Amino acid sequence: MSNVLLVAGVLVSMFVAYNIGGSTTGPAFGPAVGADAISKPVAAGLMGVFFFIGAWTLGRNVVTKLGSELVVDTGIFTLEASIAVLFFIGIALLVGNVFGVPASTSMTAVGAIAGLGLAGDVLDLAVMGEIVIWWVVSPIIGFWVSLIIGRYFYARLNEKVAIERSPGPLFDIDRSGFVPIPRVHQTTNRRELVGTFTVVAIGCLMAFSSGTSNIANAVAPLVGSGELAMNPAIIFGGIAVTIGAFTIARRTLETMGSDITELPLTAAIVVATVSSALVVFLSAIGIPASFVIIATVSIVGLGWGRATRPMTVPEVVTGDEGPPVTVDALAADEEGETLAPIGAEDAEDIPSPGALFNPVTTARVVMMQNVVPVIATVGAYLTFRFVPIFGF
Repeated sequence: MSNVLLVAGVLVSMFVAYNIGGSTTGPAFGPAVGADAISKPVAAGLMGVFFFIGAWTLGRNVVTKLGSELVVDTGIFTLEASIAVLFFIGIALLVGNVFGVPASTSMTAVGAIAGLGLAGDVLDLAVMGEIVIWWVVSPIIGFWVSLIIGRYFYARLNEKVAIERSPGPLFDIDRSGFVPIPRVHQTTNRRELVGTFTVVAIGCLMAFSSGTSNIANAVAPLVGSGELAMNPAIIFGGIAVTIGAFTIARRTLETMGSDITELPLTAAIVVATVSSALVVFLSAIGIPASFVIIATVSIVGLGWGRATRPMTVPEVVTGDEGPPVTVDALAADEEGETLAPIGAEDAEDIPSPGALFNPVTTARVVMMQNVVPVIATVGAYLTFRFVPIFGF
């Protein structure tokens, strides 16, 4: 019977990982696919490789945190309980998908495990508090770092990495030999190559950061139960993520590749870099992080920094002239406009206000980002506390 339960647990775990691969490939490689830098199969392959590298290295820290340290008695992770936890993670993520909101798998997983710990009165409040504190602090760091980049460095950065596509493909495939060799197309310029390399490299960094944090969401309960060792769990999870990247992620790649035009490519690179760096750092210290929340706040910070660049510090502090947080402000340099120096009184160079983010949509995303983990926590607690088969 235990072997059957273990197989069921592995399958449920791989299903969660499968959905992680489907949902995270688009944000990671959507800009690269949308810019025709790489194809969808190449994006899926890179996602699988770098996710696995992140999971195999730093991801172990997060698996240990969720599977061993969040509860003071790991004996509570029976096979039945582990399968139930994974079930609540999947159901809560489904709720987010129904509402069209990319829910945080990390927060949802922590919520489900916390519900189990509360029901069994074995939740380590100190570890839980540490995780929650970082959940609050990391988006604030992302906001301010992005704001500083947007205000002082964005224009110069854009000059170096923005992609201006030339006619024709990036590469030609030389098939004259036994092994096909890619060669730079005659119309491809150096700026285009640098921009392409940058956006693909950022996608790989995002895939790596996803592996460091998200692998725990799929395998931590089983590893915590002691029924599945760390290495096989990571391998199973990596395989499932790769399958998800090659299958259900194709639509996400299309969506992100098209919708990314609403945010300038350079801005997307800045947001992805800041967010991924924070997620990797948090994973290194064993904290499961929400890439989506950090990235959302980073977008706001970057837009605010770009929009307030020609304003004086007193104007920003006193609020005499409300700074427009706009897509146009982010895109000013994309269109070749010259921004006024910081502190200039003539603000005619500031583009007209536009919507960087819809307040109603943003509020819905933020609300659901908190509601989904609550659903997982409350659902897990009530089930483990009152359903007799779990004996809590």
